[in-house]
Amino acid sequence: MSEKILAVVTGPTASGKTALAIALAQHYNTEIVSADSRQLFADLPIGTAAPTAEERRLARHHLCGVLPLDAYYSASRFEEDALPILDAIWTQHPVAIVCGGSMMYVDTLIRGIDDMPTITDATRKYVLELLENHGLNGVLAQLEICDPDYYAIVDKNNTRRVVHALEVSLQAGVPYSTLRTGQSKKRPFKVVEMAIDMPREQLFSRISARVEAMFDAGLEKEARRAFAQGDFNALNTVGYKELHPYFAGLVSLEDTKAKIARNTRVYAKKQITWLRRNPNIHWLNPETATDEAISLIDKAIME
Repeated sequence: MSEKILAVVTGPTASGKTALAIALAQHYNTEIVSADSRQLFADLPIGTAAPTAEERRLARHHLCGVLPLDAYYSASRFEEDALPILDAIWTQHPVAIVCGGSMMYVDTLIRGIDDMPTITDATRKYVLELLENHGLNGVLAQLEICDPDYYAIVDKNNTRRVVHALEVSLQAGVPYSTLRTGQSKKRPFKVVEMAIDMPREQLFSRISARVEAMFDAGLEKEARRAFAQGDFNALNTVGYKELHPYFAGLVSLEDTKAKIARNTRVYAKKQITWLRRNPNIHWLNPETATDEAISLIDKAIME
């Protein structure tokens, strides 16, 4: 068999990743691994724009809707789960597709992640209680004691990153910063990274249309059912967190929709900024994306 090819379809939300990934999977008779940190959860198909039943019939998807809302997940867990799935796909097909906009997941899969200790339930519970009782400032205060070097550079508004650093420092018994090597792992496959270069006005229009479509499909009911299970981290995401004030009767439905669309646009801009820093990304014209992607993958197969 020729060298294994990993075709990565990434890009900002609502740019058409799923449709492109399915077209490629059908062309190469292969399967798709989702790299979306929220589509992993089984109870959030509408708000996360997870592949529909029809889309899954068109191409097999892995790591979609496989977790309960209270499950803990991370980029390192994704690496552990995705690599064996890809190996299984490659036993049947020379090309495997990864599709998603969770940039840390994609980056970890391609370049690896530093080896970190497994966080025990006790450590996770301790840090979570610290966060709940003393807020993010309480977690930051302890991180400054445990790892002053990382404390000096961390985004102090990024709760997940701060919590993770403290968990690792406490679990390992050494500062988190001493475990971060920043070195890429050697992967036994060739990578083709692609993103759809959609004009910003068109992308924003698609985001607004998607928000309306999600509500038409039952997002409000989906969110109410999810919140009834508990206030989980999986729900601290665009499309769900904005519904809290609406459910409390504090804002109108139209204002809620507008806020979700606005926050989704902000998220999309952050995704684009991340991707623009990556020189390996091939930017595809949305009108000819499938043909361009096939040409890139075929070239990688022939090299």
